Amino acid sequence: MEVFFYIVPSLMIAFALLGAASMIRRSRRVSRAWSSGLTAEARCLRMYTTASGGGDTMVRTTLHHVYEFTTREGRTVRFEEQNGPATTVEGDIVTVHYLADRPEQATAHAPARGRLAAESGCVLAFLGVFIAFCVGFMVVVHLGFELGEEFMP
Repeated sequence: MEVFFYIVPSLMIAFALLGAASMIRRSRRVSRAWSSGLTAEARCLRMYTTASGGGDTMVRTTLHHVYEFTTREGRTVRFEEQNGPATTVEGDIVTVHYLADRPEQATAHAPARGRLAAESGCVLAFLGVFIAFCVGFMVVVHLGFELGEEFMP
């Protein structure tokens, strides 16, 4: 039974670390695309929304755009991006930023380094506090078991 108080928080920490790694990877990808200096005009081919949740949980709606552009080398690239502006509709022309070696990881988001840093920082701070809480919980439980006290969840 004691192992339950170590396994569950450890799994929660693992998922939080995966989330942090994903956030850092996404931020670096977008930042590199903005810094590359390569831009192209892309056409919005499709715009759609997805909804998740419902029932007893809050419904979350995500806006998706599918873009297509041609690189300087003449390669046609199609990519999908989440959380773009609601004012971009099918047929609109937008500027995309991309890396020469990875054009499929382009972004149509306008450069906003401060906003990207703030978003990433807030998410990472939240995950850091969450991880610290999990570690603190395991330490308290461990000390409780060493002292022979019974804990009821």
